Amino acid sequence: MAAIEQQTVLQFAPSSSSTLSAKVHPLVIFNICDCYVRRPDQAERVIGTLLGSVLPDGTVDIRNSYAVPHNESSEQVALDIDYHHNLLLSHQKVNPKEVIVGWYSTGLGVTGGSALIHDFYSREVPNPIHLTVDTGFSNGEGTIKAYVSVNLSLGDRPLAAQFQEVPLDLRMVEAERIGFDVLKTTMVDKIPSDLEGMEISMQRLLALIDDVYKYVDDVVEGHTAPDNNIGRFISDTVASLPKLSPPVFDKLVNDNVQDHLLLLYLSSITRTQLSLAEKLNTAAQIL
Repeated sequence: MAAIEQQTVLQFAPSSSSTLSAKVHPLVIFNICDCYVRRPDQAERVIGTLLGSVLPDGTVDIRNSYAVPHNESSEQVALDIDYHHNLLLSHQKVNPKEVIVGWYSTGLGVTGGSALIHDFYSREVPNPIHLTVDTGFSNGEGTIKAYVSVNLSLGDRPLAAQFQEVPLDLRMVEAERIGFDVLKTTMVDKIPSDLEGMEISMQRLLALIDDVYKYVDDVVEGHTAPDNNIGRFISDTVASLPKLSPPVFDKLVNDNVQDHLLLLYLSSITRTQLSLAEKLNTAAQIL
């Protein structure tokens, strides 16, 4: 991890005199939203690297992306530079024509830590693009903007970073447009954990059982006309269930839950061990 301290940033609307423009593919937006949903619990936003190429007319074509782990506080931002470089090498083995064209962050507009993150990517590629994606869909739609940055200084003293918005083209075919519209209406803030997913599944199962009970009661009382196909389906479903007494069934469920919790605990320990080993390896390289 490399720590960088925040500085003042200035954000400007797009200028008609700007000669630089960018084009982003829907796959990049979907990937950013997916990384945001799968972010760690303590992370407020996700940042990552943009891959693509520069077209002959000067347009920056953004075709791919990957998230870069980072830690962020009110005073500084720490990027996992080794992870960034290793994943870049892996991507270029698959598609060597895709190079770094900039970086992205989730949220609406630029923040205090954006200037120094942008400065890091400026050392990776000249004049990188900064893409911001409003994953919260604050205005009812995903606000996607692209910026370039210019450092303002007085002599040798840096004053602020000026982020100038540039035209951004988001072109989609009809199938991609449908997927993007579905993504906007879903509004998933975070993927549920395994236990939360199990709880939702059990609630849905209980609701279906209540519907079956209501249907059977209505048929018995004569409120609903009987359907032989539905009756046979319910009979086959009930017959397929194992005959277990309530105590045995409770023990079976509890044992499965305990096994599941043990797996979660072991995976958490493994993830922590890998994180510590990575930080120690980075510290050893710096020293």
